[in-house]
Amino acid sequence: MSLSRTFSAATAFGMTAVLALSACGTGSGGGGDGQEVDFGYIGDYNGTSLLAIAKDQKIWEKHGLKVNAKVFTNGPLQIQALGTGDLDVGYIGPGAFWLPASGQAKIIAMNTLGNADRVIAQGGTTSLAQLRGKTVGVPEGTSGDMILTLALKQAGLTKKDIKVVNMDPSTIVSAFSSKRIQAAGFWYPAIATIKKQVPDLTELAKNSDFESQMAFPTAFVAGNKFVSGDKDKAAKTIAALREAMQYRTAHMDKSIELTAKMLHAPAETVKADAANVKVLSVEELDTMTKDGTIDKWLTRMGGYFVGAGKLKSSPDPKTYYTGDLFTAGAK
Repeated sequence: MSLSRTFSAATAFGMTAVLALSACGTGSGGGGDGQEVDFGYIGDYNGTSLLAIAKDQKIWEKHGLKVNAKVFTNGPLQIQALGTGDLDVGYIGPGAFWLPASGQAKIIAMNTLGNADRVIAQGGTTSLAQLRGKTVGVPEGTSGDMILTLALKQAGLTKKDIKVVNMDPSTIVSAFSSKRIQAAGFWYPAIATIKKQVPDLTELAKNSDFESQMAFPTAFVAGNKFVSGDKDKAAKTIAALREAMQYRTAHMDKSIELTAKMLHAPAETVKADAANVKVLSVEELDTMTKDGTIDKWLTRMGGYFVGAGKLKSSPDPKTYYTGDLFTAGAK
């Protein structure tokens, strides 16, 4: 999918349900003469809240940064942009973790635990088995792809039992609403938009169905050259993210308000989106980095990605999660 396949930020929670926003700069960074950072994000609570806080609280400026924020439809596109140098930092959901695990980027900060992914189907479909031979839309390499793969395996099926069509997120919204596809591996808040057109849709699987198997973290990633060659700027970026995390933990309601403002979206819609998120505090992330919890998450995810054919082997998380850089800011 081309990086040009994006839309206006004003449509974030409208027809495209925060799925396809403009990939041009949004002006959400700080002013002044700080070091410039090109920062990608996805237009939902997980992907936007820290940027909205950092803008409002002037955290970027405090750390000597000027952020040029660019919104994308999904994580894989941002990894691509990191590789070409069009981005310095980006945001990804769990479905895209195989990309840094394969060496294409570094995870510089964990963010939240998500519970927004679903396998949805047209009304009247009550089991995965009923999807045999049916057309199922999924944005390949995303958390929607991940939840679909897990759900099929649990039901004793594989993608060979269905007709998988790789679609960008905005196309899934229109294709499902017009009943051109029978099911989708997808996520909230976009599903809430679909429900307005298809109120009887069914949810066949969700993240929490698999919580005993693995966690579904979201994270901020950076280009390999940015981490190794721009160490000062990388450290400042991580420090700013940590400060924004501390504010978010202490001011959840305000973080929703600021995210809604940045996305030009109704606050109640963003609040509903945030309800599918487990916010992790800086202290929790520091502890889980140091005690190996996050390494365990990543190891389990690596095993999943090997089984899904995304990785040949599961790498040591320390090769792509720079936890030492993240915890260096701990007091």
